[in-house]
Amino acid sequence: MRIKGGRKQMKNLLTIAGSDSSGGAGIQADLKTFAAHGTFGMSVITAVTAQNTCGVTAVQNIDCDIVEAQIAAIFDDIHVDAVKIGMVSQPEIIRTIAACLRRYQPRIIVVDPVMISKSGYPLLAPEACETLIKELLPLATLVTPNLPEAEAITGMQVTEKAQMRAVAEKIITLGAKAVLVKGGHLSDTADDLLFDGSTETWFPGKRIPTKNTHGTGCTLSSSLAANLAKGLVLPEAVRTSKAYVTEAIEHGIELGSGCGPTHHFVDLYRKAGILD
Repeated sequence: MRIKGGRKQMKNLLTIAGSDSSGGAGIQADLKTFAAHGTFGMSVITAVTAQNTCGVTAVQNIDCDIVEAQIAAIFDDIHVDAVKIGMVSQPEIIRTIAACLRRYQPRIIVVDPVMISKSGYPLLAPEACETLIKELLPLATLVTPNLPEAEAITGMQVTEKAQMRAVAEKIITLGAKAVLVKGGHLSDTADDLLFDGSTETWFPGKRIPTKNTHGTGCTLSSSLAANLAKGLVLPEAVRTSKAYVTEAIEHGIELGSGCGPTHHFVDLYRKAGILD
């Protein structure tokens, strides 16, 4: 951390994503995650969703000029240590974000290619996938697809662990500096693969018997952005972020009648005596 006035200065993190009205995913999950990591969170909202623990019922995209104005308002005044990109559903919004990031050139950009909600609602227009690949992947320090997203990006089938290296290699050829292919959709394991074009690192994953996993992808990518901004090297950032998300899932919150959210503040609640 930078030292200012004898104090450690927090890292400033920006999320560019959609809003989740139920607070479990999207912008809300990102800001909670940034706070849990001792960083200062800021947001650019790309879409407003009507959703709860049972699913998404409606989406209203934000006008491109407002998206651009939000980004400019942040970068023209505040130093940004890292950017996390989540839900960006329209080609025009993606191109606007990419142009702004090329202008301001933040050092760290984590792209979570959000395509479908946990309930099956499409969050990325079909015609926007190619734009995301062309415009955002070349800017990405790290991209974090799950297996269906990796398939959509590469056009390659991924049904087993042995196929994950091939899709990781393909994503690197599309311009990303590194990729974390998440194996949660595998039938026999939940291992993740980190690949930077030369080195592959596997991270074992365990399945936790719970339905309260709403927002896990948003939370993981935001944790990764925060840990990279704080100076962790990529493999250690992944290891630390996976541990954070695992604990958040283990203490998932029973909320609503569907899939509840992960618990972003386990350590804080534990210190306050609220959580065992």
